[in-house]
Amino acid sequence: MSDRAMKKTWFITGVSGGLGYALAEAVLSAGGRVVGTSRQRTAAPDLQERYGACLRVIALDLTDEKAIRAAVREAEGWAGTLDVVVNNAGYGLTGAIEETSLRQVRDIFDVNVLGPLAVIKAVLPAMRARRSGHIVNITSVSGLAVWAGTGIYGATKFAMECIGRTLAMEVEPLGIKVINVAPGGLKTGFAGGALEDSIENMTDYAETAHQARAILTGHRGEEPNDPVLAAQVIMTFIGAADPPRCLLLGEDAFRYAQREIAMLKKDFSHWRSMILSVGIKNKD
Repeated sequence: MSDRAMKKTWFITGVSGGLGYALAEAVLSAGGRVVGTSRQRTAAPDLQERYGACLRVIALDLTDEKAIRAAVREAEGWAGTLDVVVNNAGYGLTGAIEETSLRQVRDIFDVNVLGPLAVIKAVLPAMRARRSGHIVNITSVSGLAVWAGTGIYGATKFAMECIGRTLAMEVEPLGIKVINVAPGGLKTGFAGGALEDSIENMTDYAETAHQARAILTGHRGEEPNDPVLAAQVIMTFIGAADPPRCLLLGEDAFRYAQREIAMLKKDFSHWRSMILSVGIKNKD
């Protein structure tokens, strides 16, 4: 990673803990500047004490589009240029699809999809004007591989995968890079306060959907991947000439994604004749 890449200014949502905190610390320790958002302006006080004027924390509710635009304006006013924008903030939700209320669905899509989308729309005008910038969306391997009990959460990550990869195609000619980062299990607080459960609890799903929460909470603190190392990998790709549009992080993420791809390829191959049977035949 070049010195120039290390000196960039980053806008990172959700810096109070987890990967957002690790990424902010990595950028600051490398000599960069960070505008971080959190629900409280006093988040990450140790980083503020250590790095002083290089870190600015903005209180932000990701369900408030006007507040998001105002936060980006404040960040641009303070920093001048936002070189790297990271959509990291979000939360998890477990439970069978039938058990999950539509209110819960709307709430998680507001935070995990519409919030990041509003951030993207707010930062793109300045990036387009200068023909440079990086947008990093922290998705999940759950946005590539399905798991009973995480369907609604996974749907938000599937949505961000589609938005991020489509955006990459749209802005590439404008000099803007987009990377979707899909981690496996990171040793963060995700399985604690960042994980909600469906309102209803139906015994018919005890052996399927309910296992997801049992596994996630039962192995809390035993996740196989280090957020500090994940942050270092993300930083490595900033400034790369051809960064990946989908960056898996962790052996578990690689394994789950490969398994999903193999399942899809098997289905495509098995049903190939039926798939092709709907083509319009040339009657001449």
